[in-house]
Amino acid sequence: MTIKERPTSDFLAVVVVENKNEAMTVGEIKNALHERGFGILMAIAAFPICIPLPVPPGYTTIFSIPLFIFSIQMVLGMQAHWLTARIEKKYVKRSSVEKLIAKANPWLKKIEERMQPRMTYISVHTWERIIGIFSFVFAVAVALPIPLVNFPPGLGILVMSLGLLNRDGVTILIGMIIGTIGIGITMIILVMLWMGMSVPSFY
Repeated sequence: MTIKERPTSDFLAVVVVENKNEAMTVGEIKNALHERGFGILMAIAAFPICIPLPVPPGYTTIFSIPLFIFSIQMVLGMQAHWLTARIEKKYVKRSSVEKLIAKANPWLKKIEERMQPRMTYISVHTWERIIGIFSFVFAVAVALPIPLVNFPPGLGILVMSLGLLNRDGVTILIGMIIGTIGIGITMIILVMLWMGMSVPSFY
C-alpha cells in the first residue's frame, strides 16, 4: 500500500514520522499533505459551522474566508493549496502537531470505518473542479449573517471534504445534495425576509 492509498488517519501520522525535526514549517506540513490538503483544511474550516448553536455575529463569516480561498483554488485546478510565503515559513512545534493528530485520529478512524473508496473518479481531476464550484456556492451561504441558515451548506462542505479525504465518491455526492438543500432553505429564508415575513422560530 502506497502512502497515497493509506487511510487518512495513517496518512496524517506519517507526516510527523517522516519529519525528524523538533519543529515543522507550515509549508512542510502543506507539502506532506499532497492532494489531500484541500479536504483536510476545508473540513477543519467547515466543522465549527456545523455546530447548530447560537453564535456571535460574523462567526460563520470568518470561517467562510478559508472556504472561499480553497474552493477557488480547487476550481482553478491547483494540485496543492496555496499559502503566502510568510505563512509557509511559520514554525509549528512537532509536539503540537502530534497532539492534534492524536486527538483527531480516533474521530477519523470511526469515519473511515463507514467509508470506502467508491466512485473514486469523483474525487480526482475534473470532478475536483466541480467540488470546488459546489464548495464556493455553499461558502456564499455560510458567509451570510443569518443564524443557523449557515448550518446545512456548512454540513454539505464538511461531508464533501470527508468524502474527498477518503476517496468516497458516494459521500461526496451526499454532501452535494445536503449543501444544495441548504442553499434552497437559504433562498426561502432570504425571500421571506425580503417580503417582511416572519421567520420560523428555529431560525
